[in-house]
Amino acid sequence: MTTLVLCVDRSSDIGRAAGLETPIVGWEAVKSLVTDVGLADPEDSSVNCLLEALRVARDLRDEREETVVAVVSGGGDSLVGADRSLSAQVDELCATYDPESAIIVVDSADDERVVPVVESRVRVDSVDRVVVRQAHDIESSYYLLKQFLADEELRTTVLVPLGATLLFLPILLTQFSPAVALAGLAALLGAVLLYKGLAIDEYLSEVPEQVREALYSGRVSVVTYAVSLGLGLIGIFLGALSVTPQMGPESVVVRTMQFTYSAVPWLALAALTASAGRLLDELIGTEGISTPYLNLPFGVVALGLVVRGFAGWFLQREAVLADPRFFGYVVTPQQRLAVFIVAGIVVSVVGVRVAASVSGDSLEDVAQ
Repeated sequence: MTTLVLCVDRSSDIGRAAGLETPIVGWEAVKSLVTDVGLADPEDSSVNCLLEALRVARDLRDEREETVVAVVSGGGDSLVGADRSLSAQVDELCATYDPESAIIVVDSADDERVVPVVESRVRVDSVDRVVVRQAHDIESSYYLLKQFLADEELRTTVLVPLGATLLFLPILLTQFSPAVALAGLAALLGAVLLYKGLAIDEYLSEVPEQVREALYSGRVSVVTYAVSLGLGLIGIFLGALSVTPQMGPESVVVRTMQFTYSAVPWLALAALTASAGRLLDELIGTEGISTPYLNLPFGVVALGLVVRGFAGWFLQREAVLADPRFFGYVVTPQQRLAVFIVAGIVVSVVGVRVAASVSGDSLEDVAQ
């Protein structure tokens, strides 16, 4: 039974400090690496992470377990490139030593995010996160503050929102009342916290690379996504124009239904365009078309019919829409709603039948 003690460095601080390529394997190699990294930057927490990996390997060896201690790090100019490089190194270690389990040693939350990458290749028994202890006196607090100000990531996360708040506060106070100014600043800080808390910045940092890969690969969905975005903006614009300026709280529902009634066809068309582009990508690809992509256009149309039917029912009941006539027969709101609901169900059933016939699956599999 071989246990892999893995020191993970996603940001490649160890590789840059020591000037070595990873993976670095073996007790003596990692022990020598501690000296190199420590001499390059004695304040780097990676030194403690390497020592913790050696300690864990020593304890397991004392318990008569066969262990392999190794260091892997990310590479590349983006998070995707770093994770891919790290996963390739883990694949190399698994192919060479065939470990039954692994113990991961990290020194930050950012390194801990690659645990699923390792788990997909070898069973992970434990994740050991190293936390460096600091003295709690005034001198150490000053030192930590100095280190905090020297950290670029922490500065952009904390100081930039704080500085923007202090900058906008006097401007808002001169233009609005204190309540409105404080409410605006609270909303701004809340948006920043959600932006960082939901990792939207990481997602946006990967978007240019994904768009570049999509353009180089010739995907049709890149164009259809742009078209669907324009159609969605048109729907929102026309929906806003259709709202009548009524007063009173009782008109809120009516205005909402007016917006929905006018915007839904364009929004459904936007979603249909995006799904058609994705469907064409699947069709052009060699792996064939999967059932969800076949169902998606029919589901979009069915949902658009049902939502527009309910919005039309509200507006016809409030006499905002005139009663439609069909061969001289006046259609009531209930009949109008029933027609749209039935049409949506029919389109959905047709989509299931088409997906089943094209993919060759049974109706039960497509429904599931």
